[in-house]
This record gives sequence, C-alpha cells and structure tokens, in this order.
Amino acid sequence: MARVLVIEDDQQTAVEMIDELQRQGFTAEHADNGKLGLQRAMSDEFDVLTVDRMLPDTDGLTVVSSLRARGKNLPVLMISALSDIDERIRGLRSGGDDYLTKPFAPEEMIARIEVLLRRTATEVQVNRLRIADVELDIIRRTAMRQGEDLDLMPTEYKLLEFLMRNSGQVVTRTMIFEAVWNYHFDPGTNVIDVHVGRLRKKIDPPGVLPLIKTVRGAGYRFSETR
Repeated sequence: MARVLVIEDDQQTAVEMIDELQRQGFTAEHADNGKLGLQRAMSDEFDVLTVDRMLPDTDGLTVVSSLRARGKNLPVLMISALSDIDERIRGLRSGGDDYLTKPFAPEEMIARIEVLLRRTATEVQVNRLRIADVELDIIRRTAMRQGEDLDLMPTEYKLLEFLMRNSGQVVTRTMIFEAVWNYHFDPGTNVIDVHVGRLRKKIDPPGVLPLIKTVRGAGYRFSETR
C-alpha cells in the first residue's frame, strides 16, 4: 500500500484528492503549506508526493528543489493551475517528475501516480521489454513481434515503449503527448491518433491478437486481454 503525501493549501482540493487516493487503496496524508510539507517529506517515508505549485510560506518549486538538493529522490507529481509551457518546464526542471494542470479528473491523477510508482519500481536498468509476443531491445532500440523485426520510425518506437512500460493501464492522450513529444497536449490535434493508427498497422496486422486497445473517452491500453 503506497503512501502519498498531498502538499496542497486548498482544503477542498486536498480533501477530494485524499478521498480519491484512499478509494483507490493508497494511504494518503496531508500538509497544507510548503514548509510543513517539506518537513514531512524529509522526515517520513513516503512513496510519492503531490506538490501544489502555489503554496504559502514555501512554494512548490522550492519544496521540490530543496528535496532534490537534500538527496530525496522519491517521485513528485507537480499540480498547478498554471498551465503554460514555461511554468510546466520550471516545475519539471525544479525536480518534479510529472506535471498535472488544475482542474483535473481524479482518474488522471491516479493514473499519473501509478505511472510514477511503476517507473520507480523498475528503475533498475533492463535491456528488454516483452509483452505477449512483442519484444523491445532497449539498447539497440529495435522491436519484434513473433520473432519478426518491426520497421518502426523513432516516434513509433517511443510510443510503443511508453505503451509497453505501462501495459495493462489506461494512458491518456495527454500522458502520451508529454511522454513521447515532450510538450503539452493540444486537444485540437489528432497527431496521437494518427501515430497510434500507424503503429497499429505494424504491431496488430490481420491474423494476430490485437494488443493496442482504444479506451473510449479515456485513451489507450496495451494489453493481451480484450
């Protein structure tokens, strides 16, 4: 059962976040300002932090950069009402691992936390990823299905790697855009759907078990199950 420290000064937002985390099986605790949040994060053993960008006393950027300067490497999800690219970059460069913009769906918060926890659990370098009969060679950056080489463009490879590293979980279009293209999702573009479609033609040709699933209204899932 993962422990999450929610550093958030807005009481209503904090209550909603903690309620959702607890419903999903997490142990969630709360700090309502940056100074207290930094103290708790340094003194207690948490598995992941959510840190609001704008906090009284000590802002979120300072909290995260102070943690990193003191050798705390636990994953951090930055949360903010500030959505422009410069703010997102500042949040990530301060030491945040991911950035979620308010308002957000509780399901996306949970999905991002789960991704951060899985990433931490698998930080030991692996040379290969294998799901069903698809195999990635991380060193050579090649892909195979049923023992046959797949001719993937660099972006298609990054997209496949991200889907496989999060196999069985729904990943949103926003998460894909940030992981593969490294910038904020424009809801007016269909670039993700186009690239997923191209990847599908190579990964899931007729006659094999489809692995890339569309989850209507949510995103995509890479899975052997239907």
